Amino acid sequence: FVCPAAFPPQEHNIETPHGVLHVTLHGTRTTRRPAILTFHDVGLDNKSCFSPLFKFEEMQEIVKNFTLIHVDAPGQEEGAAPYPASYQYPSMDAIAEMIPSVLQFFNFRTVIGVGVGVGAYVLSKFAMANPDSVEGLVLVNIDPDARGWIDWAAQKLSSVTSSLTEQIMSHLFSQEELSSNSDLVQSHRERISKASNLVNIELLWKTYNSRRDLNIDRSSSFKCPVMLVVGDQAPYEEAAVECNSKMDPTTTSFLKMADAGGLPQLTQPAKLTEAFKYFIQGMGYMASSCMTRLSRSRTTSLSSSYSMEGSRSRSRTLSQGSQGGQMPPSPSQTMEVSC
Repeated sequence: FVCPAAFPPQEHNIETPHGVLHVTLHGTRTTRRPAILTFHDVGLDNKSCFSPLFKFEEMQEIVKNFTLIHVDAPGQEEGAAPYPASYQYPSMDAIAEMIPSVLQFFNFRTVIGVGVGVGAYVLSKFAMANPDSVEGLVLVNIDPDARGWIDWAAQKLSSVTSSLTEQIMSHLFSQEELSSNSDLVQSHRERISKASNLVNIELLWKTYNSRRDLNIDRSSSFKCPVMLVVGDQAPYEEAAVECNSKMDPTTTSFLKMADAGGLPQLTQPAKLTEAFKYFIQGMGYMASSCMTRLSRSRTTSLSSSYSMEGSRSRSRTLSQGSQGGQMPPSPSQTMEVSC
């Protein structure tokens, strides 16, 4: 991570009602505005999940204005000691109940949550239970549904025929990415298979696969703006599309990213950074005058058009240039951006 010398990253082990969480803080710890709190996916930790995004040059404009709080799920941080065989790993609900202790520890009243996969589910649970603590949510690869019987049976079969590493790789990456076996895929496969805490990773994987349905309801589930993000052809593309259909269209934006694969924050950090900037700007935290080179240059990734698709398939296109670089909410339609 790029950090000012005056504010080196601080690592903390925070006691919660359900065990200890490893948390890394970057920035000034100013509580005048919300912290950006991240939560990673299974098979990853905060560094392997978020470093490329938050190290990205254009992201520094955001990083310098906010405190970053990176939460590692129990036992998932790099070098974590393996849990003993008798250890009872916390449920998804319990992990979500650990996050208020993190806010209290750093004396933050509110956060903007950024979660991927498992992390998106955990932060959704946290936001539903603590609506006054969350000012915005960015949910990458969200799957709001519990495993059905068919999914459960497929998972059981997979656990017999595939190694744990390959199961998790199929969760993280698209089939196309796995087939092409890129450097990114190879590096993550090697990292997971050789992880000293692989037993802990398996515990989180099993817990996630026994998750309960989020029961998203557009009228009451989230009290804050939400940006859903998924890669085209990603493993959870259908789940994210279904989740979007259940959300309040006046407060939800949906970003489906082409050529992004399963982990858009790793493969397309430029596009995701720009979308995140507009999201934060829409919350009133970054005036357009603060937007630097990325937005001024009107990169082709997002600037060609914004396709607004409502639940009744009505659509209209807004030119970004005419809107001053902002993504205006539509009173009756979910903002859907394809890039």
